[in-house]
Amino acid sequence: MNSPLRCERLSKRFGQLLAIRDLQFDLPDRSIYALVGPNGAGKTTLIKMLVNILRPTSGRCVVLDTDSRRLSPNQFAQIGYVSENQEMPEWMTVDYFLAYLKPFYPTWDDALAEALLRDFQLPGGRRLSELSRGMKMKAALASSLAYHPRLIFLDEPFSGLDALVRQELIEGLLERAEDTTVLVSSHDLADIETFASHIGFLDSGQLQFSEEATTLTQRFREIEVTLRTPPTLPSNWPESWSNAQTSDSMVRFVESRFDSERTQSAIAHFFPAALHVSMNPMPLRDIFVALARQGRRSALRGEQS
Repeated sequence: MNSPLRCERLSKRFGQLLAIRDLQFDLPDRSIYALVGPNGAGKTTLIKMLVNILRPTSGRCVVLDTDSRRLSPNQFAQIGYVSENQEMPEWMTVDYFLAYLKPFYPTWDDALAEALLRDFQLPGGRRLSELSRGMKMKAALASSLAYHPRLIFLDEPFSGLDALVRQELIEGLLERAEDTTVLVSSHDLADIETFASHIGFLDSGQLQFSEEATTLTQRFREIEVTLRTPPTLPSNWPESWSNAQTSDSMVRFVESRFDSERTQSAIAHFFPAALHVSMNPMPLRDIFVALARQGRRSALRGEQS
């Protein structure tokens, strides 16, 4: 199996709304793939199709070498799923909850389950209804890791959690899921940046890019050009330059295809009188904001044309 998950021209329509459109990508084995995008981008819809909660309108998802619409108990026993809106049997205690799940998973590891309880400091004798939101998410993650899943989906797992709980969840995931392929959707981009190996940006149901995190951060730069006089933006602005802002003596923009030699040459061409140029790396959050703004401006231009 080359990839535990791939999507082939996948689309999902709800009436007149095309929520996912012609999406195509695959997850490298044992990667941690972060799916990011604004609210309403289609992240949850995509994950629901991957686990056969929703059926595609066209195209298909292949999960563990099986069409997602034909996933069997054998495949589901190798898949973990944790969602911010996950319903849990709150009358059960944590210990009872794990014991209840154990028979469904042939690869259940009692020693690992006990270790996860210790790592997450979960009170085994307490009912799920008595746990805080953060502790419930820990219980959900522990129950999904205890059987060594080959693939795990995390749908907004950090939403509404404090920084310490988020860090504990991330550490538990990294330490206990070394052989697992992870797909995580989240708005907590600062956290994602610390552990994701690959990034996919979903906007209006379309995957704008899908690549290694290191490659992504290397190709984005925030450029600042200082000038003697008020700047005039060129009419033939390069396609890879976006989100331009100007002041009395400065131009600031985002370069999405950064190459030191090529970018400096282009700046010298368009701003020959530049006094100073700075090319600053961008954190994932700033890249996400720049792309979201660019997408909204493009959509607005499309509506006006």
